[in-house]
Amino acid sequence: MAKAAPNLCFSPLTLNQNRKENFFSSQNGCFIHKPSLKTTFFSPIFRSCIPVRISATPTRTIDHQVTDYNAKILHFCQLGDLENAMELVCMCQKSELETKTYGSVLQLCAGLKSLTDGKKVHSIIKSNSVGVDEALGLKLVSFYATCGDLKEGRRVFDTMEKKNVYLWNFMVSEYAKIGDFKESICLFKIMVEKGIEVNSYTFSCVLKCFAALGSLKEGECVHGYLLKLGFGSCNSVVNSLIAFYFKGKRPESASELFDKLCDRDVISWNSMISGYVSNGLTERGLGIYKQMMYLGIDVDLATIISVLVGCANSGTLSLGKAVHSLAIKSSFERRINFSNTLLDMYSKCGDLDGALRVFEKMGERNVVSWTSMIAGYTRDGWSDGAIILLQQMEKEGVKLDVVAITSILHACARSGSLDNGKDVHDYIKANNMASNLFVCNALMDMYAKCGSMEGANSVFSTMVVKDIISWNTMVGGYSKNCLPNEALKTFAAMLKELKPDSRTMACILPACASLSALERGKEIHGYILRNGYSSDRHVANALVDLYVKCGVLGLARLLFDMIPSKDLVSWTVMIAGYGMHGYGNEAIATFNEMRDAGIEPDEVSFISILYACSHSGLLEQGWRFFYIMKNDFNIEPKLEHYACMVDLLSRTGNLSKAYKFIETLPIAPDATIWGALLCGCRIYHDIELAEKVAERVFELEPENTGYYVLLANIYAEAEKWEEVKRMREKIGKKGLRKNPGCSWIEIKGRVNLFVSGNNSSHPHSKKIESLLKKMRRKMKEEGYFPKTKYALINADEMQKEMALCGHSEKLAMAFGLLTLPPRKTIRVTKNLRVCGDCHEMAKFMSKETRREIVLRDSNRFHHFKDGYCSCRGFW
Repeated sequence: MAKAAPNLCFSPLTLNQNRKENFFSSQNGCFIHKPSLKTTFFSPIFRSCIPVRISATPTRTIDHQVTDYNAKILHFCQLGDLENAMELVCMCQKSELETKTYGSVLQLCAGLKSLTDGKKVHSIIKSNSVGVDEALGLKLVSFYATCGDLKEGRRVFDTMEKKNVYLWNFMVSEYAKIGDFKESICLFKIMVEKGIEVNSYTFSCVLKCFAALGSLKEGECVHGYLLKLGFGSCNSVVNSLIAFYFKGKRPESASELFDKLCDRDVISWNSMISGYVSNGLTERGLGIYKQMMYLGIDVDLATIISVLVGCANSGTLSLGKAVHSLAIKSSFERRINFSNTLLDMYSKCGDLDGALRVFEKMGERNVVSWTSMIAGYTRDGWSDGAIILLQQMEKEGVKLDVVAITSILHACARSGSLDNGKDVHDYIKANNMASNLFVCNALMDMYAKCGSMEGANSVFSTMVVKDIISWNTMVGGYSKNCLPNEALKTFAAMLKELKPDSRTMACILPACASLSALERGKEIHGYILRNGYSSDRHVANALVDLYVKCGVLGLARLLFDMIPSKDLVSWTVMIAGYGMHGYGNEAIATFNEMRDAGIEPDEVSFISILYACSHSGLLEQGWRFFYIMKNDFNIEPKLEHYACMVDLLSRTGNLSKAYKFIETLPIAPDATIWGALLCGCRIYHDIELAEKVAERVFELEPENTGYYVLLANIYAEAEKWEEVKRMREKIGKKGLRKNPGCSWIEIKGRVNLFVSGNNSSHPHSKKIESLLKKMRRKMKEEGYFPKTKYALINADEMQKEMALCGHSEKLAMAFGLLTLPPRKTIRVTKNLRVCGDCHEMAKFMSKETRREIVLRDSNRFHHFKDGYCSCRGFW
């Protein structure tokens, strides 16, 4: 019996293993069978058997081709060839590519920020119904996040059924990167609710989010939660906790964690140094660095930068130089962020030459480098240097950013360099930066501080968007530039646009003080109380100054006593207030109180106390304070201090001593010093000395009309009319104009202005004239006679009396008597010094009407009561 053939199916390879000629190697490296013409696929002897599986060879061929596609795509991805990789991905049929391949292409799309190609890959994944596992899901989410479409990345994340902790951490981290800390925390809470096993990275990231939001309580809860999970000794988590507590202004909590941490790394030490420095505890931060050095712990670039910032903040130049040397040894000097911080340290420590050396040695500079250098020149008040740097930047093609521009403008503002500021303004317009809010605010500030409110207003009026700083700059600028009415108008306009803040209050109060607008000031004081701004020390100081300058000294002192923590400004305002009201002894007592409180006086404080002594005739005390300033506080006297001493000598009749004192000054006297002596010559009628002094004054300030008028008045009081005529002709030839005397009085919130010799247009002019005639008649009856020498005209006595009646302060006082309720204090302000005749009239009015009259002239306050004046003749 013939042997039966086995019931087997043979692969072509087995059947033809001895026929090598029937095989060839294809170009793609897969071996393919070449069928023989003699061979049939269905042999008769095998009819009852399953046919030979001819599909074996094609199946293996396709597997090899798929493998080949995956390999080729991965190869293109390694080469960064996205175009060819995408071409192959699009050619492949359904289910031919591995998820790893898709992931690699997505990673390349993310690296090249090709959102379009990545979306195409995502579309192919969805159309081919490829299952998105955790690995591919992470690649998809990462791609979208990297390309700036986190919203789509979140959509992919939300559709995934399985998500591991790494994917959750990635999403938490990405939201934190774009500043959406609340969403990061929300995802963290979902993780906890779903029971996802969090790790150290999760806690590190979420603690940064709580720190950024200032959520101290929630962060403390997370602290408790991580302790329960056993992360309390994890180095990276504890480092994040240290940073969190420092950010939350809890340095002691951070320090406690650091002390308990056994496994400290350089990040732990760096967190302590930067944390202390950022919390204003620079000395403790630098102490940590010294401890680090003592223990021999290696530092990194972050350590060096944090320590340099600390040195800059504390002005510790010696340590900064030592750190600089260490950084050179450690080869950190080539890093641009190190060089920028080093430059800033030298600049802030006052070593501008050192900063310049660092700047010049920098191989690479960015805009931060230039800005730091500009800021250095700004701190030194050298706007010219800042402008030179600006020109260099333009030459080197470095485009200024907002920080650099505002720094240069600040330098111009500090030095009062209006021309340089205008040049920067031209640059701003040429580079289309004029619409930037920060730049506009800095421009207005520069113009205001350089005394050009027209320039400031030109910027302000063209701004589309104005913030509180914009308005405050304008209000404060008008106040400081002696334009109080404009300040009040701007403030009124501001109230219609937005709510003022405490800074606004500190800016508008000086305007009210300048006008002696007591009623308006009281209204603003009420607004301050209603809005809780009175606790702001700047506002409190401005309120004291307001009431001082409105003549309400008692209320000013009451508010001063209510300030819980008085600074040098508080004390100086009160001392100056007593001085200008003629209460020299009270000013001295307040000065001594200040010293007992541990506050050291500065140059301005000494000007205030010397001024007080001068206006009260306290000669000995004035000299004592002058010597205390020089010997005890090592303050070198400036022109203002010398002017006070000359004024003190002149007011007390020591004219020759004052002249000799001026001649022995170590610095050249200015017109103010000579002018103080000239005023003394008028008080004591020393014409010969007045002429000698006037020559010096005219040399220094030939265009100042006031000094010519003062000398003319000295001649007029001595009835030297030819000399008066000569002075008036001189004024006319020079084209100078005398400021007319004007006075104003505030009644029911309305300011009523009176100009000398021009009363006819006032609606109450007849009543005012009648009252003044009545007062003059009563004065004569009681033995008072008009001091006609103050009429300053060459006419008969009757004409002189008529001229005196037209003086603005008399008109304002008379109007106050006619319109204000009985016993209400009359408060008048004059732009010039009160004349002697008006001074006598005010004394008589206070006695006759039993009314208190407060008259503020250009030099001081006069409180008239019961026929006496607080100045006691020292005016």
